[in-house]
Formats: sequence, structure tokens, C-alpha cells
Amino acid sequence: MLATAYKVAHLEHDFVKWDPFEILEIDPASSERDIRKAYRKLSLIYHPDKETGDEQKFMLIAKAYAALTDEEARKNWETYGNPDGPGATSFGIALPSWIVEKENSLWVLGLYAAVFMIALPVAVGVWWYRSAKYGEDQVLLDTSHLYLYFINKCQTLTLRRVIMILAASLEFEKSHNPEVVLRPTDDVELPALIKQLPNFNEKNKERPLCYEYSIKARALIYAHLLRIPLSPGLDEDRRYVLRKCPALLAEFVHCASQLTMLGLAGRISRIPKLETLEAAMRLCALLVQAQWEHSHQFLQLPHVTEDLLKHLSGRRRCIRSLHQLCALPADERRALFRSLSDAQYDDVLHCLEGMPLIELSVRTEVLDDEDEGVITAESIVTVTATLKRKPLLSNAREGPVQPETEEPSGAEDGETSAAGDAKEIKENSPHVRNNKPKGWEKSRNKKKGGKGAKGKKKGPPQGKKGGKQQVAELKEEQQPATRDEEEAAPEDDEESNSEDSEDEGQRNHQHHRQSQQNHVSGGTKSAVAEEEDDDWQSIQHKVSKKDKNLEKKSRRSHGVHCPLFPEDKQEFWWVYLVDKKQRSLATVPFLVTSLVDVEEAVLKFTAPSRPGVYNYTLQVRSDSYRDLDVSQNLRLDVKPAQKVVESHPQWDISEDEADRADEEDSAVEDSDLAASEGSEYED
Repeated sequence: MLATAYKVAHLEHDFVKWDPFEILEIDPASSERDIRKAYRKLSLIYHPDKETGDEQKFMLIAKAYAALTDEEARKNWETYGNPDGPGATSFGIALPSWIVEKENSLWVLGLYAAVFMIALPVAVGVWWYRSAKYGEDQVLLDTSHLYLYFINKCQTLTLRRVIMILAASLEFEKSHNPEVVLRPTDDVELPALIKQLPNFNEKNKERPLCYEYSIKARALIYAHLLRIPLSPGLDEDRRYVLRKCPALLAEFVHCASQLTMLGLAGRISRIPKLETLEAAMRLCALLVQAQWEHSHQFLQLPHVTEDLLKHLSGRRRCIRSLHQLCALPADERRALFRSLSDAQYDDVLHCLEGMPLIELSVRTEVLDDEDEGVITAESIVTVTATLKRKPLLSNAREGPVQPETEEPSGAEDGETSAAGDAKEIKENSPHVRNNKPKGWEKSRNKKKGGKGAKGKKKGPPQGKKGGKQQVAELKEEQQPATRDEEEAAPEDDEESNSEDSEDEGQRNHQHHRQSQQNHVSGGTKSAVAEEEDDDWQSIQHKVSKKDKNLEKKSRRSHGVHCPLFPEDKQEFWWVYLVDKKQRSLATVPFLVTSLVDVEEAVLKFTAPSRPGVYNYTLQVRSDSYRDLDVSQNLRLDVKPAQKVVESHPQWDISEDEADRADEEDSAVEDSDLAASEGSEYED
């Protein structure tokens, strides 16, 4: 930095401003006479014919004199800084001088050949050779082929069998992965570790499950699940194996789902069972939490020991799940953990607060169809699962549970208060109080009920304008006439007043009907506008849904509490649809990797070919936690497929219409021919 600053400070400027006054050695404010005088004086000295002459200096003097005396040259100098006008712009490359020297040309060519003809192709070839061995998720293609072979070989794989296949992944083999470290101490430490593992089955002779690297990886996985302490060397290898396991298990699930889809399509005969896929999903959560299959779910919480588990799972309480634990009131929950200190209990609450509670909502539809809600046979059904994440303690109760009879719902309270308010308003209203029927009128109305009341025709519905007009008429009728008006009105004008009132009533009735028609027409227009808005919003939603499927998802959601896992883990969720009757996959599992608050998972499958009612289950399974999975049953009513319309009135063209169309075409051709002949004649 200091050397660069010093070089910039002492940098010489190559560009020199061309100044004709400086060349003629005169002041810039000199007159034209002084310019000519200076030109003559310098010409006598630097003219080439003189003894003191200098050709280049004389050319500069002549150019400077022309720039100051000639109007066009002076204008060019003031505009471009040169009396000759704008010059050509030249660009160059700043190269060291030794590169362009003739003596070094062979060395430069040799260097170019070595870099661009040898080093660059070799680097590209090495990169391509390494990248061609890996799939999309940086899993070796040979490992994927290994998974496909074992899954297709046996339809049902247990959890132990999945562990054996996972440990045989070629990522743990030295020739396929140079990062694997072979330790001399493995010959002594591994046999001692295997003796501590129950049902290890080290005598299996199936290749590559019997290879040394596979046995070592399997032993390290068992030791992690059983929480067995290891030596520093084996513990480092355990951490390396566990870092690879989530991606390898995701590839295992992908391979199992591929074979299932091929089997459902009839391309292979052996369809993997659903238990195989779910065993791989469960194994991922077991590895993250360092638990065996039959371990208690509460071991995911900090400071939980075997003695505390016996206290939690006793006959008196029998708390079997994390949801039951969070549903307890705060004082009862603290009483269960009374053996823990306040700081330790705060750690437990903090862990429960970080665990997820998933609310699942499902929507089924057939996209790009006129009636999206109707599912027909062999149609493409789109299942949109909306996952909403909340803390696990969000539904916890802070106090003792109250009886349900003593807790009226808010809706009923609101309805009761609203009804009471409405009743009070009616009783206090003067118009309603004046029009309130008497007791005998009520009995009379009851006697008139029955068939006569049912047969009575209802009047036309009144709009808002009609209601306001009736209120205005009611107010006008209730206003009393003044004494002056009563005395001034003669008795002879009663008939004319009655006629005027009848005319006014007819006009009001016509106005009321017109307002009703306007209200109905306005309602239809608003309904059409609302339908168009809904259609546009649905189209935008479909486009955004397709864009979401195409865009790359982030892999950041929420951190997982996993103190025994060697690296930070993010919450991922498997979402898939299961056919309850066949106990098989209906859709390819979708891995949700960006569930922060709300996330959508879109699944597609082909509806059954036969109409009927089918039951499915949408499963949401965590790859990081146990006992937090969610499922929801779906009931699909498959209708018969609509027949394709083979004939349409628009497609039926009679012979007369065809002849008429031919005559019109011939008439058009004749008119075009006549027009062309007329133009030729004019020419």
C-alpha cells in the first residue's frame, strides 16, 4: 500500500497541454499585432534556412501562429485543444516491455502454449472427472446405484438393514473418497468396540456389507445411537460419518421413491414397501438426536436422565409424548421436573420453546380445469399442503384447568350480548314502541296462522333505497299538521287532496321499483367484477406456485437442539401422500427445507382409473426430531371422466355452406384478377 502511494505521488504525467501562447512566448492577453511580431521574431531564429534553424520548432511556431490568427483553427483549438480538430483515439494494453521484445518471442509463445494447451485442458479434465462422479446433492453415483440395488433386491428393509446399507456407502471408502483416514489403531480399537454392540451381525458375508470400511462405519453409527464413549481417533471418524449421513439418507429416500413410482407405472415388478422409506426417515432423526429406536422421546431434552424418565412415565402421571408434557399447566410441569434446578429447568423450557408445532392444512384440486374442485378418473390431482410452524409451548396452559361448563365460548357471549343490545334498541325505539301490537292483536294473528299464513304471498324484496324512502314517508306521516294549516284548509279541497296523495303514491311506487331494478343491475355488475377478480387472483396464484416450484429453495429454517450431532442442523420436513388401502406411496416425497413460519408443499399424482371414494393420508415427518410428526386423512371422491366431444355444431358444415364458401372464394379470385389486369392496362 505504501509503495503504491509513493509511486502515485511521483508519477509523471505523459500528457502535456498544447498552448500556442507558450510556444510563441507571449502573454495570453496579447493583441494580434504582438502575435505577428512574435511570429516574425521566432521565424528569423528557427527557420530551417537559417543557421540556428530547427524544423520541428518552426512547425510548432507556424501551427501556433495559425491557431491564433486563423478563425477556424482558433475555434478548433478552443474546442478540442488542437487546431487540426479532433484527433483519432488510440487504446493500448499495458504489457511489460520484455513481452513484446523480439528476443523473447519464443519464450512467450512457449508460456502461452503451456498455459492454454496443457494446463487449462488438464484442469478442466480433472474437474469434469471429479464432478461426473457426483449427483445433484453431492452424493456419489456409485452410492446411488448401490442403494437402488439393495432396495430393489428386498422389498421390505428394517431399520438395522438400512443402517447396514448406509454404512456401505462409498463415501466412507478410501479409493472413492481421499478424505477418509485409515488409522493403524483401528485394528485394536474396533474389535473392542464391536464386542460392546448388541446384535451387530459382523459375520455377514454379503458384499460390500462385509468390507472393512463398511463394518467400521456401521460400528461408529451404532456407538453414536447407543451413546457409547469413543477414543479420540474413533470419535473424529464418527463425526465425519455423521456429517455425511443426512445427505445419504435423503438420497436413499429418493431412490426408494423412484423405484416405487416405477413400480406403480408398471415398469418394474418389485415395488418397495412403505416401511423401507419410513425406516430411512426415522433413522435420520435418530442419528440427529443420538437415540436408538426404542429410546424415550424425552431424552431429546437436556438434563433428562433414566431416573427422571421413570418419574415421568409412572402410573400416576403417564406422560408419554412431548405434546402431553407441553399441555400441562406450568405448575404441574415444574412439579414433574422438581429434581432439576431452576437453571436446568430453564434449559428444558428453552428447548421446548425451540421445538416445532406444525399446523397442517391440505387442499386438493385439478389445475387448468374448468371445475377444479371435481376430481375425475386419471386426472392430475394437485395436493397443496400448507405447513405453519409454531413453538411447541405455544399451546401450553399457564393455570389450572377449569370445567368446560364454567367457560362459555366467546361466540356465545358475543351472540348473547348482541341479541340483548338488539332487544334493548327495539324496546327503546319510539317507532317500534308505537307499532308494537297489543295482546289481543297477538292472539288474533296466531289464529290467522297455519295454511293461510303459508299461502300468503310475500312482497318483493326492498333495497336500501326503498327502505330509506319508507322511513322518510313514515317520518312525514308522523309529523302533525299545524293549527294554521288546519284552519286554512277548506272542506271543499278534501277530494283534490286525496287525488294528489294518490298520484304522489303512484310516483313513489314507480320510483321504488326503479330503485330496485337499479340495485339488482348494480349487484349483477359487482358480482361479475368480483368473479373476474377471483379468476385473475387464481391465475396469479397458479403462476406464482409454478415459479416457486422452479426456483431454488434455501436450506435455512430453524436450528435443531442436537448437542451430540457434530454440526449445526436445520429443520427439514418430509411431506408425502400415502395410499391407506395399498400402504404405498402415492407421490414422491417432497423435502421442505425453508420452513420458517409458513411454507407450501405441492404434490401431484394421478387419480385412480376407477370412480369411487379413496382414502389417503398426508404425512409430514421431521428429519431432526422424534414424536413431532403430523398426519391428516384425505377422502377423495373420484368421478367418471368426461367424454370427449367428438362432434360440435360449429364443426358441422353442410354441402350448401361449402358450395357457398367455394363461390365466395372464386368471386374474390376473379376480383383480384380484374384488378391486376386493370393495373397492367394503365401501365
